[in-house]
Amino acid sequence: MNTPIATLLSRKHSSALHTLNATATVAEAVHLMNTHKIGSVLVMEGRRLAGIFTERDVLTRVVGADRDPHATTLAEVMTLHPVTVPPTATIEVVMELVTVSRVRRLPVIDETGLVIGLVSIGDVMRWLVDAHRAEAEHLRHYIAGGATP
Repeated sequence: MNTPIATLLSRKHSSALHTLNATATVAEAVHLMNTHKIGSVLVMEGRRLAGIFTERDVLTRVVGADRDPHATTLAEVMTLHPVTVPPTATIEVVMELVTVSRVRRLPVIDETGLVIGLVSIGDVMRWLVDAHRAEAEHLRHYIAGGATP
């Protein structure tokens, strides 16, 4: 649980960041999200994070507000000031943040303020399952007399 989130990012199958400018339309963002089977896009101003646009934003701020996705820009409906973490944040800290903040995705921001990754609750769960599986295997091996603790 003290593993830094940077370690988790380095093990992800895909490190591609899907981004759009704040002037992109909701329809463009939804197309990108559907094409890549992702639940959010990072909204950028140049190289800096301006916000995040998620499935929840589509439901509450677009569909729920009866807005036209072809005429609505991300700037109008994105989540401003998303919860972020540095790459040094631990898995435990990330788990606490997603629980308390009720978010599923956290942009990872380096010391210069640039986005270096995106960690999701699914990424954390995968890491936890793998860690528990490895621990169980180690204990099985130890009980069988093949290793020291």
